[in-house]
Amino acid sequence: MSTNDDLVLEPDEDVVADTGVPKTVWRILVVDDDQEVHIATDFALQHVEIFGRRLELTHSNSRAEAQSLLLKDRDFAVILLDVVMETDDAGLQAVKFIRDQLGMAMVRIILRTGQPGYAPELTVFNSYDINDYRTKSELTRTRLITAISAALRSYDQIATIAENKRSLELIIQDSTDLVQVREVDRFAALVLEKIGRLLRCEPHAIFCAAHDFESEEGLTGDLSVIGASGRLAHLAYRKLVGVDDEHVSLSVADCLAERGHRFGMRSAVLYVGNGENEAAIFLLTEQPLGDQERQLLRVFATNIAASLGSMQLFEQLNFTAYHDALTGLRNRNRFILDLNEIAVCEDPDIVVALIDLEHFSDLNDGLGQDTGNALLIAVAQRLEARLGSQCLLARIGADVFGLIGPEKAVNPGNIFQIFSEPFSVLEHSMPASVVLGLCRMLEEKPSGIILLKRANIALNRAKRDISASHAYFLPEMEDSTRWRLEIIHRLREDFAQHALSVWYQPQIDMATGRLVSIEALLRWPRDGGGFIQPPEVFVPLAEYSGLIVEIGRWVLDRACADFYELSELPGAPQRVAVNVSMAQFRQSGMAQDVARTMGRHGINIGELELEITESIAMHEPRIVLGTLLAIKTTGARIAVDDFGTGFSSLTHLRQLPIDALKIDKSFIGEIANGRGGMFAEMIVALGAKLGVSVVAEGVETSEQAGFLRGLGCPLAQGFLYARPMPLEEIKSWIMARNQDR
Repeated sequence: MSTNDDLVLEPDEDVVADTGVPKTVWRILVVDDDQEVHIATDFALQHVEIFGRRLELTHSNSRAEAQSLLLKDRDFAVILLDVVMETDDAGLQAVKFIRDQLGMAMVRIILRTGQPGYAPELTVFNSYDINDYRTKSELTRTRLITAISAALRSYDQIATIAENKRSLELIIQDSTDLVQVREVDRFAALVLEKIGRLLRCEPHAIFCAAHDFESEEGLTGDLSVIGASGRLAHLAYRKLVGVDDEHVSLSVADCLAERGHRFGMRSAVLYVGNGENEAAIFLLTEQPLGDQERQLLRVFATNIAASLGSMQLFEQLNFTAYHDALTGLRNRNRFILDLNEIAVCEDPDIVVALIDLEHFSDLNDGLGQDTGNALLIAVAQRLEARLGSQCLLARIGADVFGLIGPEKAVNPGNIFQIFSEPFSVLEHSMPASVVLGLCRMLEEKPSGIILLKRANIALNRAKRDISASHAYFLPEMEDSTRWRLEIIHRLREDFAQHALSVWYQPQIDMATGRLVSIEALLRWPRDGGGFIQPPEVFVPLAEYSGLIVEIGRWVLDRACADFYELSELPGAPQRVAVNVSMAQFRQSGMAQDVARTMGRHGINIGELELEITESIAMHEPRIVLGTLLAIKTTGARIAVDDFGTGFSSLTHLRQLPIDALKIDKSFIGEIANGRGGMFAEMIVALGAKLGVSVVAEGVETSEQAGFLRGLGCPLAQGFLYARPMPLEEIKSWIMARNQDR
């Protein structure tokens, strides 16, 4: 991209910003019940010009008159306001009206009074942003002009940034927070985002930081792009001297050499710093930069520098641009730069690995963040000790470490060996299990970001496969990822268009044949028949994308509404079962949502049953137990679905407030060969010991039903009795069944 026609840069000059107020006058409202004060003020201020503009006075004789005027006309820069008028506090009441009811935050207010004893409290000055307070006797012409000049200067500054005030406040807040997060890339991204909001356009910009900018050739030295956006996004995470367009680096070099902002018609370079440690922002704009935009950018740059606070913080930023503050390892930015350099070498022996600490959030929640941080430090130290001489190490996420090195060092066996011994963490001896995603160098030369993405795809594949603890990236994984993203996108759209449906499958009393319950099952039907994707495909994707929380809330509401409708039928089910995901359990206030939904649809105690899988019940027991106890207070029942497929702790299972166990259909399908029957018998016996009901899923044959009935299994569901049906079909099924009986 060429910027030759845009980079005729001019040195920064003082510019009076266009505030939106007509440049010929400053409008001032004089509010006083003394006519002589109005006359004297007119006389004192006639022919006066302040900052190149004359003064235009509007007069009001009372608080009521002033408030009525301001309801129609609020275009005033300064208000000269008498404290005592109709009442002793009329002026202060007018101030409250102006600030609170009218929301006039920009106008400057000068209080005047002829009675010094009526001076307002200091808290009033602070609360209502009063510029000045003077007694009329001391307010000579010179002092009056001085007070108004100060107020107008303040107003002009406020008006200059008023349109962008919210953006600037966010920048100030985020810049302050930067000291704590120690992540300069977040700061850079925020800066570029706010520049776009400030100028009301997409920002085409880069944020550069360096220790030393000047080289013998006059070009930038150790200067790197730590943030980029728009048409310049391709420059992210690069050394600036190596970019394709030398005009960018030359412009930044000039800015830093002069330690000042530089502006062109459609470009700017903003200087951020105070001499020794510096940064610069280069940006291109679609339209020429006017005086107001230039002034806003100056104020913006000043806010950035002010938020950083001190020279020491600049030094921290320079360090944290490429290092993790907690462990001292490289951070994600540096890891990507390293990957860029490695990719150029085309060494087929190099492997990229991501190491994910399993259940780290549980550790943080259970033992505290200090313990979690101590474990991260211990892991970093061991990796450094074992692999530091052969590999590049980085911490690229909260609980994710990155490795780049030869395959003899970066391979699953070697890494798992490193984690085979527990870590000494504070007073604990703590084991740590990990999942790995690995990526070998392929024939093409991918960028660092693409290599990181591929390793992350492999990591996600390993995490989804409970039987594996690592995975290597394969090209077809990208196709799979692309397909999954397309499914998620369509699922999100169809859910928004109310295209999903809730179907119901009956649960039957095996002793009497009576309908006891129905299970709500999510379906994604296709127009004209069939389904777009089966639940075993789209439900995990909904969980992965986070959409399952919203969908789950809708399914619960729909199931309760449909159950209430079915309850009017003879032979209606006694309850409805609804599946709940781990993501829903993580949401605060889930029990309250359940209670509200039950109340909204008139669901009684025991009529709603929530099903959680065994893996959920055992995976994060602290979260699950607390949520289940809260749900039980709503009157809902709890069932453990797919029981027997996980690795339940009987001690923990005994602590859960459950009402039912559901035998997984895989055991029912193996009843004929004996193995499934043995497991089913054990689960039925366990249910009896625990005092909970047992439901057999996937019953398809009379032989299976007879075997389960002989075990004393209370309930069953499956194709032998009925397939899942939409609401209208199950209505007909219930009515037909009731007639037959």
